[in-house]
Amino acid sequence: MNDTSLLRQDARVIGLVGLAHGTSHFYHVILAALIPWLKPEFHLSYAELGLLMTVFFTVSGVGQAMAGFIVDRYSARAVLFSGIGLLGLSAVMLSSAHSYAQLMLGAFLAGCGNSVFHPADYTLLNQRVSKGRLAHGFSVHGISGNIGWAISPLFLTFVASRTDWRTALLSAALLPLAVLALLVWNRHALRPGSAAAPAASAGAGQGGAFGFLRLQVVWMCFAFFLISAVALAGIQSFAATSLVSLYGMSLAWATTAYTAYMIASAAGMVYGGFLGAGSGHHDRIIIMAFGTAALLSLVLATAVVPAWMAVALMGLIGLATGISGPSRDLLIRGSAPANATGRVFGVVYSGLDSGLALGPLLFGALMDANHPSGVFIGIGAFQALVILTALGVGSKTRLVAAAKTA
Repeated sequence: MNDTSLLRQDARVIGLVGLAHGTSHFYHVILAALIPWLKPEFHLSYAELGLLMTVFFTVSGVGQAMAGFIVDRYSARAVLFSGIGLLGLSAVMLSSAHSYAQLMLGAFLAGCGNSVFHPADYTLLNQRVSKGRLAHGFSVHGISGNIGWAISPLFLTFVASRTDWRTALLSAALLPLAVLALLVWNRHALRPGSAAAPAASAGAGQGGAFGFLRLQVVWMCFAFFLISAVALAGIQSFAATSLVSLYGMSLAWATTAYTAYMIASAAGMVYGGFLGAGSGHHDRIIIMAFGTAALLSLVLATAVVPAWMAVALMGLIGLATGISGPSRDLLIRGSAPANATGRVFGVVYSGLDSGLALGPLLFGALMDANHPSGVFIGIGAFQALVILTALGVGSKTRLVAAAKTA
């Protein structure tokens, strides 16, 4: 295959996988975005609303670890298609809910759909994208997720404020339907293959299908995602509500601050893709990024800056965390045994869902106790803890690399 054809193939696969990932992240915040409508409609507390998101991410986390084995055993493409279909079905179910139990059922179904994306996406990228463009593929993958996070609250609040929350959810169901049709149309580009298989880690061949679970670095990566995701859950679920209380800004401005976070994070991932591709010290990039984000979060908690600057600080926090994204994925890829990409990313990324499940309960309780500043203090604290896990993963990965060289 010549360079032009290879570039075209890489771009198509990266674009299709990125679009699917953006759809997944769009659904991460469909309930959080509609809190102003769901709370009075169903007479719920913030903790009860947080529990809906906990159900979504708990189901997704458990399912994600299982989906990794299915992806490695069967087909990442088929698993991806099924997940997108389930997301659309969950939005239809949520739109017709008339009780808290029905909202729970819709959140459960959405979690099932969301569980397949990371193991399927990363397997497809490793199989179908050339090694030289893999860092950029990871960058686009992260960017598309952030775009989904950014667009979702804007779209849902726009539709809900002009119609109602049920119409907003029905409108959201059209997105996975359109994406699934496009992926099926281009299914030949996502066929099984092998373009950039990760190198085998030391000891990876022992223990069969579950041998990778004996690798300490895999569990360090899991902890990294768990802790960083608790901080992210605080931003996704209650940052906007907290900004309204702390700074007296309107909900529209608070939503804009959240969108600024996501857009800046996407921009950070663009830069992070080039930074990660040219660096062998991915842990150092992560440490600098999360250290900066933690300090800025604590500044927001003090409420000593004007409201317009709070929006800017949210953007800077997003920029810092976005820069770390590609280095994070490259660090994990370095710990993945050969032919176990789906399983490793499934287990590791279940840490993301676990953190996103725990976070809404923690930060929802802080809001119910009327401690909006505690939301940003908690976000900053968990961002600081990420640094410890990044140090551990980086040192273990270098030890494995040194062992293979020896």
